[in-house]
Amino acid sequence: MKNKMSFHPQEGEACPSRCPDNSAFKQQRLPAWKPQLTITAVLSTFFLTGMFCLSVGVCLILSANSIKEIQIDYSDKCSDCSKLRENSSNWNKECHCSVNFTLKEDILGDVFMYYGLQNFYQNHRRYVISRSDAQLLGRNVNIGNSYCAPFTTYQNGTPMAPCGAIANSMFNDTVDLFYNLNSSVIQVPLLKTGNSWWTDKNVKFRNPKSYNLSSAFAGTSRPPYWQKPVYLLDEEDERNNGYVNDDFIIWMRVSAFATFRNLYRRVRRIRQFADGLPAGNYSFHISYNFPVTKFKARKHVILSTVVWSGGSNPFLGIAYVVSGAAATLAGFIITAIHLKLRKRKTYFQK
Repeated sequence: MKNKMSFHPQEGEACPSRCPDNSAFKQQRLPAWKPQLTITAVLSTFFLTGMFCLSVGVCLILSANSIKEIQIDYSDKCSDCSKLRENSSNWNKECHCSVNFTLKEDILGDVFMYYGLQNFYQNHRRYVISRSDAQLLGRNVNIGNSYCAPFTTYQNGTPMAPCGAIANSMFNDTVDLFYNLNSSVIQVPLLKTGNSWWTDKNVKFRNPKSYNLSSAFAGTSRPPYWQKPVYLLDEEDERNNGYVNDDFIIWMRVSAFATFRNLYRRVRRIRQFADGLPAGNYSFHISYNFPVTKFKARKHVILSTVVWSGGSNPFLGIAYVVSGAAATLAGFIITAIHLKLRKRKTYFQK
């Protein structure tokens, strides 16, 4: 008598619909390969990985140490302007200061100018999301539904452009570099465009469409901490104005740490500065607008070169060295364990 509960078809019967096809793939008869880890293969992997990481790490550290950099802290040197900016009612009063320094040797190649902030926390959750990406794309959106609050509109209902805490706190000091040569003062030419990422400049940020910028931003007002509206960020170059301004775009990419630097300018390599910055006496002329004393922050200006591996941060090189050292040490430990066990096995066999 045939068992009706059997799932195996008898000869001459059709296979049930849920029965898998009789193929190598569905019946799991495909050829397989399982690596056999020998002591030689394991030790070779550890030692080769360690040597590779150590070599790359040493190269990265030497490359980072070859960068020439000078950093100037002007927080205390511009103390008068700092006290003026402590009172927000003085926002429309200009304040200037100068900081002198000396380059003892030439800085050859491309020279980049950064501004640095210390003890400025951009990683707070409410701060990070306080922006409207749709507004920054030039769209006519209701920013009241965004995360920009409380920097959305003024009491009279005028919307802010751009809105949000990130834009409102934009770094707005102006820094010019001067070279003192034989009792004459020469302004170092600086490039203020081409410093942001291509994707940001051409994809993520757009100005509203209109026949001119002032009409495009009609009916809006600047953020409270700004000295001028967004369509006047660069009055000399309209292509670097509004939401596509390089300084604004760079600031809107927030930092994960409380101490950071952002690219501000690049030295234009012409005339006396065709090869970089020659040794000599220099001075920074600063229009001081960005207040930092209330939250005990510091401000810096950095002049630096770059190499094939990037800036002067040695973290990546140190990480490679540590990883390589760990892999090499693990290889020696495994070798010692293997030799000890092999001697014990030989002893018992005798």
